[in-house]
Amino acid sequence: MRWLIYFAFDAGWYTRNTIYPIRHSNHMPSNKTDIILIGAGIVGAATARALLMRRPGLRIAIIEKESGLARHQTGHNSGVVHAGIYYKPGSIKAKLCVAGAQRMREFAVERGIPYQPIGKLIVALNQSSAGMLDTLYERAQANGVHGAEKIGPEQIREHEPHAAGIAGIWSPQTGIIDYSAVTAAYAKDILAAGGQITTGAEVVSAHVTDSGWIVSTTAGDYEGAILINCAGLHSDRIALMTGIEPGVRIIPFRGEYYHLSPDAASLVRGLIYPVPDPNMPFLGVHFTRTVEGTVEAGPNAVLALAREGYHKNDIVLRDIVQTLTWPGFAKMAFRFWRTGLAEMHRSYCKTTFANSLGELVPEIRASHLAPGGSGVRAQAVDIHGKLVDDFHIVTAPRAIHVLNVPSPAATASLSIADDLATQVEAALD
Repeated sequence: MRWLIYFAFDAGWYTRNTIYPIRHSNHMPSNKTDIILIGAGIVGAATARALLMRRPGLRIAIIEKESGLARHQTGHNSGVVHAGIYYKPGSIKAKLCVAGAQRMREFAVERGIPYQPIGKLIVALNQSSAGMLDTLYERAQANGVHGAEKIGPEQIREHEPHAAGIAGIWSPQTGIIDYSAVTAAYAKDILAAGGQITTGAEVVSAHVTDSGWIVSTTAGDYEGAILINCAGLHSDRIALMTGIEPGVRIIPFRGEYYHLSPDAASLVRGLIYPVPDPNMPFLGVHFTRTVEGTVEAGPNAVLALAREGYHKNDIVLRDIVQTLTWPGFAKMAFRFWRTGLAEMHRSYCKTTFANSLGELVPEIRASHLAPGGSGVRAQAVDIHGKLVDDFHIVTAPRAIHVLNVPSPAATASLSIADDLATQVEAALD
């Protein structure tokens, strides 16, 4: 029996953080395919799309445990199209972000997805952070970021009249978009090219055979020559399930946001960021104007007690045990315990959160903050306790495991997909 799939997407007909389910089944017989791709976030969808564009007729089955696409990291991020300023020259992030941002802008125009090039202001609040600001500017130049310029206090006020700072970097190339809508557009292309997307299909087991893989899910079994693991928050578990040791574990960090009240939202024109801590992969609390016109403030970064722990009271014992028993966790906690306690305090104290935001925009008060959403970052931590900063992709016979693709992965999704597709083609040939 052929399934009739109706995927509703048209420019302007979507809501943020919402993807319409593609296909859901409580039972499905064995499916034979060329590629089994686990995870229907933006990177997984982009990769399937890239493969189908390169090889029309290739059989690809995307399996997703949720009832729709982009339900986790993709659907909970702030929608920033990053320019490529932060990343170390020569890193995978630096290479793919700059190229990916340009492609994302072009894709948005082509598909009628709202994109706003509102610009980003990175501000140094003191002499100490001004030194790191110089390093960021050097990185921007080395990475080929167009239009980035160093500015002083007067120019800071021209771009953001209410922002503080003794020096800054203005990035006109930075913009905002709805990445759930982008993923929807990728999915539309996948279906049009004959790809299969099944939701409600949680992976139960995976084992290799002489000809490839058999992946059992709650929606049936899949047989394929190549396995691509884009499972995000559960990517390390999928890798272990296939019989490899990925060398990292996913430690979930929840990022919590507030929304600025309408009167306070007028204090922020675009994006205002602090100079980040070079020892941490997180950017610190900042202000982000969204495509809907609201302003988000945050996020912090607190250890989550569940891999899908979007709320403070979300607790999953299995997730806690796996976090605590990974040798790298204790080493990481020893290094950053002061930072961790400060983040927890900020999580539970609205005034402290507001004070952190007030360093960037002094007029902000706790009364301006209304509870917003949250996201969970799938942060890879190695056995030595290092927070993996760059994209981390592990290859194995007939399998590719995408184990660390934090920001700017959404920005760079088309470029990441091309790199992964090249690796898959080499395995197919």
